[in-house]
This record gives sequence, structure tokens and C-alpha cells, in this order.
Amino acid sequence: MKNSPVASRPSWIIRNAMTLLTVAIILAYAGFIQWVWGWQTVASLWSGAGWGTGLVALGALLVTYVLRTWRIYDYFPTETAGHFGSLLRLVQVHNLLNIMLPFRTGEASFPLLMRREFALPLARTTSALLVMRLFDLHALLAAAGVGLVLQHGAPWAWALWALFLLAPVVAFALRNRVFDIAARLVPAKGRKLVAEVRSGLPASGAAFARAWGATLVNWFTKIAVLAWVLGLLGGTTIAPSFGGALGGELSSVLPVHAPAGVGTYPAGITAGAIAFGAGATGSPLEALGQAAVNTHLLVIVSSLVGTALSLFAARRKGN
Repeated sequence: MKNSPVASRPSWIIRNAMTLLTVAIILAYAGFIQWVWGWQTVASLWSGAGWGTGLVALGALLVTYVLRTWRIYDYFPTETAGHFGSLLRLVQVHNLLNIMLPFRTGEASFPLLMRREFALPLARTTSALLVMRLFDLHALLAAAGVGLVLQHGAPWAWALWALFLLAPVVAFALRNRVFDIAARLVPAKGRKLVAEVRSGLPASGAAFARAWGATLVNWFTKIAVLAWVLGLLGGTTIAPSFGGALGGELSSVLPVHAPAGVGTYPAGITAGAIAFGAGATGSPLEALGQAAVNTHLLVIVSSLVGTALSLFAARRKGN
């Protein structure tokens, strides 16, 4: 006996669960922006700077999403081979959940999505995600440090920055000794975490170089774009612009991170820019606040556009 259309509905929903989730998130964000700001207001914010500028910045941020996906694609080459589009969609869904959910709880979606889409064990993807986040934090700080170094320009500043930039290379070369020492020093309960971090490291020096290089390019591009937008819209100099970009991104990983970063992301930008020398009173502060809101909107819109485009890039396994 043939299955009825009603009986086949649950299986259709299960097969298309990720696409349905993606569409739901896009619609939720579109409604959220309309409710809080209104799309007409968003459009007017960028009209003064020129739509060409906004499109260039948007395009550069979209490139960073592709780089993030390639890093994961290279991290799990056997399981993800031939399914870059599906992985791109997965990464975009994970990114949107990180933005939407407070306290960084969206991170938990990554191992779950990887298990569902590529049948990868939770422990393996969780440990790999932890290592990639350590890469991200280092690259984020290194990219933001460029602003300080450019402002001071002293040879010793460049030397310190270069040492910090190369720290992961030294750490990876000494990884076995470091992990052996850590396993002996930490309490018994902490040894499992040490083992998980170790298992999440790239398997070889070449794999490390690719992951580390992609991370640096990704974050240097993103911080440079955000700093450029802040400087253009807020009239800030190099160091405050890079500091603001760093502050905004760091705010998204703090426990006080609000859903969609509303309030906390612009506040992080403002605090970071002031810490790096921006004006803290009067019209400079007002201009900085407006630029911070515009930059936050750019990040949100880039996430929406990236997720929408990933739907066209994705394809089913076996197709």
C-alpha cells in the first residue's frame, strides 16, 4: 500500500529541517530589524556614506564566511568532501544562532549540526571547535593590535606584535611537551579537557598552517573592514577604529552578550574605541555612537545575506 501524503509529511520535514530552520531564522531577523529600526531607517543610515561603500564592506564580510567554511572543510576533509555548499549553509546557521542567542549558547549548535549533517562524533567536533575558537581569539587580538602599532610606529612595537603573532607556531611546535606537562599539573577532572583540546588540534604541521593562515586572513579582513567603516562613519583615527572593531567582536563572546547583540555590540565598539583614544564626550562621542550602530547593522545584514546566499550554494548529499 502506498504511503499517503499526510504520512510522508514528517519525513519531508526531517529531510528539510536545516533549510526550514535557516528560512525561519532569516524571517525572524528581518522582522526583528523592522520592529527595532525599520528597514527604511537602515537604508537611510548608509545613504550618506554611499551605497558603493556599503556593498564593498558587505562583500568583504561575505568573503570571511567562505573562509570560515573552508577552514572547517579542510579540518574534516573526508567527511565533508564534495559538500562545501551544505557546509557553508551549516556554518551560516551556526553563525546566526550565535548572534541570536545570549551567553554564546549558539556554540552548542555546531557539534549537533555537524553530527546531523555529516555524522561526526560530538566529542570530535566539540574539541575542534574549542581549538578553532582559540585560533580566533589570537587572530582577533593580533588584528586589532595592528591599529596600535600603526599609530605608534615604533620598531619595538612591531617586534612585540610579531612575537605575539607567531606565538601559535611556537605553541604548536611544542604541543606534545606542553600537553604532557598540563596533564600532570591539572587535577584529574581537568585531564579530560586537556585531552579534548589535544584531540582537536590539526593532525599535521601542514594542516595547522592552513587552519592558522585561514584564521588570520579571516579576522584581519573582518577587523579591517569594521575599522574602515567606523573610521568612515565616525571620523575616528586608525587606533580607535581598530579598538572599536575589537570591542564589538569581544562583546559577542562575553556572558552579557544580548540576543542579536542589541545594545551590547555597539557598546563594545564604543568602549573599545574610547580605550584606544577616541573622544569620550560631546560630538565625537555622538558620532562614534552612530557609527557603532551602523557597524552593528552591517554585521547583522551580512549574516542575513550570507545565510540567504548559502541556501542556493547548498546541495543534498548524493546529488
